[in-house]
Amino acid sequence: MAQARARKIKLVLFDVDGVLTDGTIWLFPAPSGVTSTHIHSKKSERSSVGGTAFDTNIMIEAKGFNAHDGTAISLARYGGLKTGLITKRISETVMLRARDLRLDHVHQGIADKLTTFRNVLKHEGLHASEAAYIGDDIIDLPVMRHCGFAVAVANAREEVKDEAHLITDRRGGEGALRDVVEYILRVQGKLDKAVARYLAERNPKSHKSRR
Repeated sequence: MAQARARKIKLVLFDVDGVLTDGTIWLFPAPSGVTSTHIHSKKSERSSVGGTAFDTNIMIEAKGFNAHDGTAISLARYGGLKTGLITKRISETVMLRARDLRLDHVHQGIADKLTTFRNVLKHEGLHASEAAYIGDDIIDLPVMRHCGFAVAVANAREEVKDEAHLITDRRGGEGALRDVVEYILRVQGKLDKAVARYLAERNPKSHKSRR
């Protein structure tokens, strides 16, 4: 059942805290006299629908991301998959990571994730069956119940695992996104070519010498 669903996927969306990270949120007092830049500078990266944020002149938020998940985004791109995040919190750290990874969709401050999910589908011209969503907590359930391929990370709440089509081997922040991307690409028969393209772009001379 999971494989049949994964074969249809063209878009991979995911939560941040507990999925891209281990769920830990580090809050540090901002140094006296230091002000942060505005959290958002693009409309596509902004929302005010019940999100969680704080005054960045007072606090600095830090998160830890896994490099394996960064590679997963590159592999997804080479395999023809669109990617994006939908998260309730609003974080400049997430914005920076999203830009670094060149995600196709970045939606922060979202309490109503299902509406945003449907808007993304409309923008991409896709059916819900062509989208995967990776979550870890109950706020992710509405999207997981309506997407084509619902995935729970290993550290997800039991209620979330119970409604997932697949549970990753790795925990959030430890390469769980990589598990999902590789699973989808493998089922679609695209993983080897995606890896080859990834290596060729980073080691063009080595790649040519082996041909």
